[in-house]
Amino acid sequence: MSLPERPALLHALPVVNLFALLWMFHFAGASLTSQAGVTVDPPPSRFQLERFRETLVVTLVTADSGARIYLGRELVDMATLESRLESLREQGAASRTIVLLQCDADAQVGTEREVGELILGKGFRLALTGSNDGGAESKNAISK
Repeated sequence: MSLPERPALLHALPVVNLFALLWMFHFAGASLTSQAGVTVDPPPSRFQLERFRETLVVTLVTADSGARIYLGRELVDMATLESRLESLREQGAASRTIVLLQCDADAQVGTEREVGELILGKGFRLALTGSNDGGAESKNAISK
């Protein structure tokens, strides 16, 4: 064996590996978290949304029987959504929480506007979400 009797660096390598893994998981962990809500096919958008700490996800899904509204993963109607937002506002959540409104590409604009105005009327900040896969296609559609 050609190594010295007490190789100091070899004993420190597992500790260095541990800190490297912890550092990697700390910075990559945010991209591994999932977002609450119902899966929809949103319309394309050229813009990307920044990550927010406290969010509520309201999803508008178009079905054969009409529009369905989800608060997180729970199916609600407009009255229930209004009462839930009112109770959250009374708890002080409106000043620090942003509501992400994600809609199907087939969602009616009137229903989307009605839900958006309800959210804004309760004092929450509102962000509309879309998919980022149609940036070039949406530019061409706008210019035609």
